[in-house]
Amino acid sequence: MLYKEQIDKDRIPTHVAIIMDGNGRWAKERKQVRSFGHQAGAETVHIIAEEAAKLGVKYLTLYTFSTENWNRPADEVNALMGLLMASIEEEIFMKNNISFRIIGDTERLPQMVLQKLNECIEHTSGNTGMCLVLALSYSSKWEITNAVKNIASEVKEGKLSVSNIDNETIDKHLSTNFMPDPDLLIRTGGEIRLSNYLLWQCAYSELYFCDTYWPDFKEEEFYKAICNYQGRERRYGKTSEQI
Repeated sequence: MLYKEQIDKDRIPTHVAIIMDGNGRWAKERKQVRSFGHQAGAETVHIIAEEAAKLGVKYLTLYTFSTENWNRPADEVNALMGLLMASIEEEIFMKNNISFRIIGDTERLPQMVLQKLNECIEHTSGNTGMCLVLALSYSSKWEITNAVKNIASEVKEGKLSVSNIDNETIDKHLSTNFMPDPDLLIRTGGEIRLSNYLLWQCAYSELYFCDTYWPDFKEEEFYKAICNYQGRERRYGKTSEQI
């Protein structure tokens, strides 16, 4: 039986986060340059975004470019920025009623890239289906550090009391404050680590790791991850009997 046929439509994760890993290794195995893998990976983004929207996922957050990725060779960074601009196709957003958002230290992005992204955000803001979020120039350490600075400023200005700082305070100061925490985090490419991605938000997320490189992570692989998620018991620190 195909995995899609096993999915319980009443138990679709509200928020799916993905670490799209393996583009470079996929290209290397085919004796191609890394940019070839990134291009193939961009095509997978379109496929998975459409399928997630059709399934009823409300938020899909993709780890697209980390703050550490700025340390890669300049040629690769430039190629990634060019690919990012080319792969933002508003037609796909509009056809699938998908809105678009970005999170991360966007001030580091080239001006032309940021302008293109902001235009897409504005043009899709009225869409009411899934929200596709790209984590760009993002890392959890950057995000949490930024949140702490902003909270400290509010305390200094007398707008916030130290005794009133709680989990909700931190949630509100994170760049993800407009959406719920991920129910499911998927990492492709065979590595088993979070790589500085949504560390605060994934405290109780279900984690799914697979060996499939991102360019090969098509519909059936996505359905398989959803089925795996639906087979788990989410206890949030409680016992089975308490749920």
